[in-house]
Amino acid sequence: MGKVRTATVIGGGIAGPVTALALRRAGIEATVHEAYPAAADDTGALLSLAPNGIDALRTVGADKAVEAVGQPVPGVVMADGDGRRLADFHGFPGLPATRAMARADLFRALAGHARAAGVRIEHGRRLVSAEQDEHGVTATFADGTTATADILVGADGIRSTVRTLIDPHAPGPEYGGVLSFGGRARGSGVKAEPGTMYFAFGRAFIGYWGLPDGGVAWFAGLPSPRPATSAQVRDVPAARWLERLAELYAGHTPGRDLVAHTAPGDLIAVGPMERMPSVPHWHRGRMVLVGDAAHAPSSSSGQGASLAAESAVELARCLRDLPTPEAAFTAYEGLRRARVEMIGSDAAAKNRAKAGQAGAAPALPAPEQMFAPVHRHHIDWDEPVKG
Repeated sequence: MGKVRTATVIGGGIAGPVTALALRRAGIEATVHEAYPAAADDTGALLSLAPNGIDALRTVGADKAVEAVGQPVPGVVMADGDGRRLADFHGFPGLPATRAMARADLFRALAGHARAAGVRIEHGRRLVSAEQDEHGVTATFADGTTATADILVGADGIRSTVRTLIDPHAPGPEYGGVLSFGGRARGSGVKAEPGTMYFAFGRAFIGYWGLPDGGVAWFAGLPSPRPATSAQVRDVPAARWLERLAELYAGHTPGRDLVAHTAPGDLIAVGPMERMPSVPHWHRGRMVLVGDAAHAPSSSSGQGASLAAESAVELARCLRDLPTPEAAFTAYEGLRRARVEMIGSDAAAKNRAKAGQAGAAPALPAPEQMFAPVHRHHIDWDEPVKG
């Protein structure tokens, strides 16, 4: 195996374009192959990009494109279900603000920036198999076309095909016991300070922030012992889900008012809250995983997109500095596994609480202690990677 010069990247969501941009900066030509026939319009799901994720995007020049579509929410307020403040936090000096946005807006911003930087993104390319030898790896797609490169990067999400090609016995997503919803409340009377994300704990959890038009965006989970697919969740009328959420948040401040002032057309039915358990094998030969394919921590972490961006940058650094794909992939996993699994384990605990085991408001560390090791993480692009 020699130095990597070309890459096939599978998946055009978040990790794919960022990986291609990072590889391009490392001197590796990368093409992104996306299964869907056109740019994802997504379901309107909401997410946040934390300071560490924006810092990683700055390395590949994509930070400004993403900041343009996101709402800055540097502050955090934690409260109980009776409306009492437990703690507040106003961000770390010198770090960019967390940005809240629609997932589809982030997809479009990253894909647009990647194309403008010269990355080729091809749609309608659903991977079905891959064959590798000492010279490269050839991907075969459902339409019969193929692509050959020095390496193949699986950035194809939590239901990754590349993961099963690397290891047919790899685990799949783990259901967290909660169905996820989001929405936009209008005229609720709920006060939300500009630039602040709120987390209200207790018998049930809800997160929310104020929108520029005076509305309030919120996200919540409905405990459900039986998992359902995203399609099955969306097949249920929104009015019915709002009835069930109203029952859950009866007497909850401010959950009751946010749900009551959300119209069916403003409800976002996301689907099951899932995470990836520890994936034993991140790479094999010339194939490697990045982003949710390797370490999806679930939305409870607020870190899925940010960790994907970090991993993309670290993978590119390792391929830039080490002599073979195997050496680079081993170093990359060594740099990433402990961090992503720590964040994933914390998210799993939050999922258990959201599934109905929270009880009273939890004892919370100071927000600075809670966020510092995650938000302050910085990758030095110029520092050489040693095998």
